[in-house]
Amino acid sequence: MNKDWVLTQESFDALLAWLDPNREQAARKYEDIRVRLIKIFTCRGCSEPEDLTDETINRVAKRLKDIEAEFEGERTKYFCGVANKVHLEYLRRKRIPAPPNPPRDSAETERLYSCLEKCIDSLVPQSRLIVVQYYQEEKQAKIDHRKRLAEQLGIALNALRIRAYRIRVSLQECVQNCLEQTAM
Repeated sequence: MNKDWVLTQESFDALLAWLDPNREQAARKYEDIRVRLIKIFTCRGCSEPEDLTDETINRVAKRLKDIEAEFEGERTKYFCGVANKVHLEYLRRKRIPAPPNPPRDSAETERLYSCLEKCIDSLVPQSRLIVVQYYQEEKQAKIDHRKRLAEQLGIALNALRIRAYRIRVSLQECVQNCLEQTAM
């Protein structure tokens, strides 16, 4: 996946304008497309449907200047076509390690939490803040909290999702390695 390109406000505005000249209608279409892509990736068994959806949207926005003048037809179908390509890449790349099995006794639970604390402590302060703050709250409060966190950090919500995902993957690997080392 292309990690170098990020969705800017200008690119996002252009994407909305491409979806519909009326900004409110464009916003509704964007949300409908986003929800549909998340459902598609979820139904295909992807472990990170939101991240794959963001990647799909980023790719469409990146290519928008090349396609907007010539494209005819339903915009949603174009997003779905790009999503198919993103899904194929997802299937080819390395999968994130599965989280460790739930502990069976208190000693195993203690070992798991000890490893988790050790791994969280090894993170740089900003990464620690992101991972702890990102996974707080539930439902709408979680969404609002993540928006505030992105604003606080001065980054786009999509960038926050990507950072949190990368931190989570590194934490899972760290905890798995720690558990394997302490089992010996």
